[in-house]
Amino acid sequence: MPHDFDLLIAGGGLAGNCLALALRDSDLNIGIIEAQSKQQLATSPAGDRALALAAGTVNMLKSMGIWQDIADKATPIKDIHISDKGHFGKTRLSAHQQNVPALGYVISARDIETHVANRVAETSAKDLSPARVAGIMAGPDSINVHLKSDQLPDNLSARLLVGADGGNSTVRNLLDIALSNTEYRQTALVTSVTCSRPHHNTAYERFTESGPLALLPIGSHQMSVVWTRTHDDAETMQLENDALFISQLQDCFGYMLGELTLSAPRRAFPLQLIRAQKMTDKRVVLIGNAIHQLHPVAGQGFNLGLRDVVALAEKILDQPQDIGQDDLLADYASLRRQDHDNTIRFTDNLVKIFSNNWMPMALARNTGLATLDHLPVAKSWLTRHAMGLAERQPRIGTKR
Repeated sequence: MPHDFDLLIAGGGLAGNCLALALRDSDLNIGIIEAQSKQQLATSPAGDRALALAAGTVNMLKSMGIWQDIADKATPIKDIHISDKGHFGKTRLSAHQQNVPALGYVISARDIETHVANRVAETSAKDLSPARVAGIMAGPDSINVHLKSDQLPDNLSARLLVGADGGNSTVRNLLDIALSNTEYRQTALVTSVTCSRPHHNTAYERFTESGPLALLPIGSHQMSVVWTRTHDDAETMQLENDALFISQLQDCFGYMLGELTLSAPRRAFPLQLIRAQKMTDKRVVLIGNAIHQLHPVAGQGFNLGLRDVVALAEKILDQPQDIGQDDLLADYASLRRQDHDNTIRFTDNLVKIFSNNWMPMALARNTGLATLDHLPVAKSWLTRHAMGLAERQPRIGTKR
């Protein structure tokens, strides 16, 4: 029977649009369902956040033809300085030691989101926004999607529905897919600061008993700040004036970058580890934040999500006849499971090991950091994780 679309993507954010862009040279009829209008997406506060792009992610963006037009908006990370507040342990990861131009890059979410959205608008993918997915029913050869919209038809059919609709995924909820949830009892305070000394393209990860403090380089004298605190601390600090907030930040970080000055509003995000207990259902697959939400300690969230996107695009392009068949979705889930397991375990262990001031644990981790700084093989292993190169890199060309 005929279908309205070959592929429906629920979610017109970064993950959904990257998937549409990865498939732009196929003959697939693609529709993108997004609850927010273009104006709402363009002005969302979420666009202010800084994304840490691992070197492996940059390689994928290059192969998709995206990186070439946004590279000038990104700041390279040449070194990563890791330390433990109040203790002796520290180590430094270096792009020079790895013979690479950068360990990663920092870019504003708005810059990459806007560029990708503009590129998708130039493709044949149909924009179905604003509309909400209100119901899903799978048949033997199609998925039927009921929409809530003032302008579009109520029901659409496709061979495959992709849930790329974020951490509160409607697609996931409609399918009653259960979640594994770890509460970290932490909140991330996110802002930007200007520093009186140049950062020399160094990113800093400073562990404290309440959680990690990350400073990521932007431009020449700015740093994006992600400061993890307890819920109570974060609530109090949100109410403080700028001078008191900066004073506490300076006390925690030190004066390696000179004096810090607040240059953006403070925003607060409660942190937890969320993982859906399955990636697929009948003619449905979840990707990105719809399947996993990570602690920002290692900056792996978007990087892991983009690997989902590219791996799914590879599978779809290898099976043009019926992109929603069970075998394809099972193969995709099997392919992605190890990467999910390893990345989530790596991130979760970092949080638990370093957000802990129990003296034996503090001594062990600081001894480990100090020793790591003198072990090239071990340091190379950690650097490959930071660069997003520890797992197989899915790769998709601009032409197929």
